[in-house]
Amino acid sequence: MPTTLTLKNMPDDVYQRLKASAKANRRSLNSEAIVCLERMLRAEQPHAADRLARARSLRAKLSADGFNAQELDVLKREGRP
Repeated sequence: MPTTLTLKNMPDDVYQRLKASAKANRRSLNSEAIVCLERMLRAEQPHAADRLARARSLRAKLSADGFNAQELDVLKREGRP
């Protein structure tokens, strides 16, 4: 069963973008908001295992000679109190 949702304190710029998008797509503000929410909520989020595999793949591409964690730590701390 459909449910009613009221949005409060919507920033003016968000409202204007939603209104423009609704007009461009020939939809009501309500229909456009539903489409935007569905699109965002149905977007598939990468699984933690996939992110970890990607991080490991990128790390494996780093040259062992060109990457020194201790040097990076020193550089990050330079100029910091």
